[in-house]
Amino acid sequence: MKTYSTKQIKNIALLGNSGSGKTTVAETMLFQGGVIDRRGDVDSKNTVSDFHQIEQENQTSMYSTVMYTEYNGKKINILDVPGADDFVGGTVSSLHVADTGVIVINAANGVEVGTEIHSRWLEKFNKPAIFLINRCDHDQANFEKSFESIKESVGGDAVLAQYPINAGPGFDSIIDIILFKLFKYPNDSGKPEILDIPESELERAEELRQELIEKAAENDEALMELFFENDGLTEDEMRTGITAGVVARGMYPVFCASAKNNMGVGRFMEFLTNVAPSSDEFEAATTVDDIEVKCEQSGATSIFVFKTSVESHIGEINFFKVMSGEVKEGVDLTNNSTRNKERLSQIFAPLGKNREKVTSLAAGDIGCTVKMKNTKTNQTLTSPEVSYVFPVIPFPEPKFRTAIKTLTEGDEEKLGEALTRINQEDPTVIVEYSKELKQIILSGQGEYHLNIVKWHLDNDYKVPTEFVAPKIPYRETITKFAQSDYRHKKQSGGSGQFGEVHMIIEPYIEGSEPKKMFKFGGKEQKMANRGVDTHELSWGGKLEFVNCIVGGSIDARFLPAILKGIMEKLDEGPLTGSYARDIRVYVYDGKMHPVDSNEISFMLAGRHAFSQAFKEAGPKIMEPVYEVEVLVPGDYMGDVMSDLQGRRAIVQGMSSEKGFEKITAKVPLAEMNKYSTSLSSLTSGRAMYSMKFAEYAQVPGEIQDELLKAYAAEQEEE
Repeated sequence: MKTYSTKQIKNIALLGNSGSGKTTVAETMLFQGGVIDRRGDVDSKNTVSDFHQIEQENQTSMYSTVMYTEYNGKKINILDVPGADDFVGGTVSSLHVADTGVIVINAANGVEVGTEIHSRWLEKFNKPAIFLINRCDHDQANFEKSFESIKESVGGDAVLAQYPINAGPGFDSIIDIILFKLFKYPNDSGKPEILDIPESELERAEELRQELIEKAAENDEALMELFFENDGLTEDEMRTGITAGVVARGMYPVFCASAKNNMGVGRFMEFLTNVAPSSDEFEAATTVDDIEVKCEQSGATSIFVFKTSVESHIGEINFFKVMSGEVKEGVDLTNNSTRNKERLSQIFAPLGKNREKVTSLAAGDIGCTVKMKNTKTNQTLTSPEVSYVFPVIPFPEPKFRTAIKTLTEGDEEKLGEALTRINQEDPTVIVEYSKELKQIILSGQGEYHLNIVKWHLDNDYKVPTEFVAPKIPYRETITKFAQSDYRHKKQSGGSGQFGEVHMIIEPYIEGSEPKKMFKFGGKEQKMANRGVDTHELSWGGKLEFVNCIVGGSIDARFLPAILKGIMEKLDEGPLTGSYARDIRVYVYDGKMHPVDSNEISFMLAGRHAFSQAFKEAGPKIMEPVYEVEVLVPGDYMGDVMSDLQGRRAIVQGMSSEKGFEKITAKVPLAEMNKYSTSLSSLTSGRAMYSMKFAEYAQVPGEIQDELLKAYAAEQEEE
């Protein structure tokens, strides 16, 4: 394969709902470009993308596949992404490096929930989109309705570049508005016959061409002037205007095809090579240090690694985009995240599970390499004269969590290694060993997502596992002040142990000052604040330790031991063993012994005094609350609202967004278990949601009572 210049490279991400035919579109594009000799199909499990065993078994994409094809003297890099929201990580990483999103629509269904998910990510990345209404041969194909759903989704900027004359089982003809010709395809899916538009379609075609020309002219002042001067645009001028409109997200051209029957795909590829923007037609990329890096071959070499996969016989394969300059075989680059040097001994143009060896890749191109030592996804490599670091991919927050454990004792290390490797391939799989919960917590984008992870553990890594209910990371705090004192005394021959601590605790409120007076037992106790230490707790919240000792009742050298005892109790709260937080402690009095007092004595006295005071200070259990955003079709709004209310949700707001109803609510994490599965069941898979941590809030009294009883029973068992 020759080395293509930046202008000759088009990077597209194939987007759309599962079942829209993205994999078939990709297969047909490879066939049309002569990269493969024979088209595979999903049913036969022999397509270039969807090559993983688990994808073939389920007949659905679960991973992004990087491919290329050559057409019209240009190179098209294709990133075929999964349609299901559970596997959105592949979508996000692909959009980070793609220049244009090609949204594939099933002509029988129109815009679906997966389409909306991908459209929102396109908007987030500010990437342009082109629509391809596929499966126009389907017996329930409805092109007009599909186009209306696109307009409802993106507004009036959607404009027809083609339309079928006879969508349905007899589909074989396309009216092309740009070329102003009829493409008629033979039954054997060969090259189309290009004819004049029939009289019966001429009026509509002329109206659509005028609309397309006006839309193209809107995005370029010079073209607008030509449009008014000449009452139209030439074909080349129209293409220039369409490119400008696509780049600015000011227009969304709509095409039609039957990829299965190889109808319309070749013409669509011709449009991509002539009109779709190259990487250098966008604003320069910006590094984390706000340095602008233009996508040009003459610049310093820089690449960004956006994907890592692991193959048993090869090891890690790193996929990258050339951000600037040119990458040549055998080049030495510096990883600016780790400062390690890496040699790219071989570079390839990826083609699914296969790779085409190349000698160089220019700015804007996408490639892969093997056997890099210390380079992972989201890292930047450059030539020595620059030290660019490009922003990392903004992967979505996890939406589903479970605890996982091995079925075979002694497999814990193997499980850890396997999960680390899975996370390298899919950064949306988050693995955490929770010391607090004493569980390995696995988080992902949905129950289906994590079930696939388990399949890999069981089948690829041979580590049998099971999912168990994850514990909730509750927190404990107090609601009022309390006083306590505790004397630790132990005599066992020789030196004994003695330490006495008097303390007051109260809730810590951000911005408040320590008090100077407390009243308890009918007496007032003055606080002589001699020093305040504020400690940020690793699990959130704060502990403020106030030294109020006067007259030397406790030597200053024992205060760190008292603090250590308190911290130990914060680490395992008195109510349920959960972390405690947001407490201010005043140590104001105590006693020492000239011989028997030591650090261990005061640590134990401090711990017990704190525990006693905590139980008298109106202790409360707090639970993590998440902000949940649900996008749901109006038909299912009532069911979804009822379900949320049953989960103790507090609805924050409701609005409409692109044909969907949006519900924003705060929901306790304890109530979100398996929500993705429930939501899918309630809405027939047509809703989507996101969630992110919002705050800790007190649990209701009856739930606190249940938690206390459960903890007491657990302690008895132990």
